[in-house]
Amino acid sequence: MPQELSHVSEAFRSEKLELNLGPHHPSTHGVFRAVVELDGEIVVDVIPHLGYLHRGYEKTCENKHYHQIIPLTERCDYMAASANSLLYCLTVEKLLDVEVPERAQVIRVMMAELSRIFSHLFWLGTHGHDVGAMTPIFYMLREREEIMNLFELTAGGRLMPNYLRIGGVIQDLENGFVERLRAFTDHFDERVDEYEELLTKNPIYVDRTRGIGILPLKDAIALGASGPVIRASGMAWDIRKREPYSGYENYSFDIPVETGCDAYSRYLVRVA
Repeated sequence: MPQELSHVSEAFRSEKLELNLGPHHPSTHGVFRAVVELDGEIVVDVIPHLGYLHRGYEKTCENKHYHQIIPLTERCDYMAASANSLLYCLTVEKLLDVEVPERAQVIRVMMAELSRIFSHLFWLGTHGHDVGAMTPIFYMLREREEIMNLFELTAGGRLMPNYLRIGGVIQDLENGFVERLRAFTDHFDERVDEYEELLTKNPIYVDRTRGIGILPLKDAIALGASGPVIRASGMAWDIRKREPYSGYENYSFDIPVETGCDAYSRYLVRVA
């Protein structure tokens, strides 16, 4: 700061403010309370309070049959429901030494990847909305609706398909599913380009995300971060590559990595 302005800074020095963000009503999704200490617009400290949505799933599962637990797993993260049920099914199959048919493995991968896209779309839309970009979420809900239509076609459920079963899936794909999936994937790259036009070089969005929420790699590792979070901190970590399951070793795909360690890098990893 220039010498001649130092007295101005002293005269207008702000007091630190403690602000409670949340908790919100427990019927809403992903709620928590954050006690935030602010110095102007600078976040000095945050103390998170979690557990507002604790439902005791583990205890509930103790009194359920193996197949009855599958719908409960999907409710742990309804934005990526099939990813949760796949993890549970893989665990039980390993425990019981169950071999899953190859066709069922391919179907599982398709459902898991659609869930992954579904989750990323909603993250991108709501994240942009939270920092003031109102338009992108309407674009992303468009593709999210197409994925829900695919879930509904083959499983009946739009948000939580409840399609996977221990040993495979509940039934084969419905007629027309593959054709509609191909139609979706054929134009999806163009839709991602639209998202990037709205956000990636948007100066307001960049200013509000670049250099914000810095998470160095060593801290990300210490905190047990994974997925896009740790990849945005510079580590090419993807469990589908490191410890392949459900036939992922048969697929070729890149692992997007960024080194900015900030909110903008976490966005870039997800949209890559």
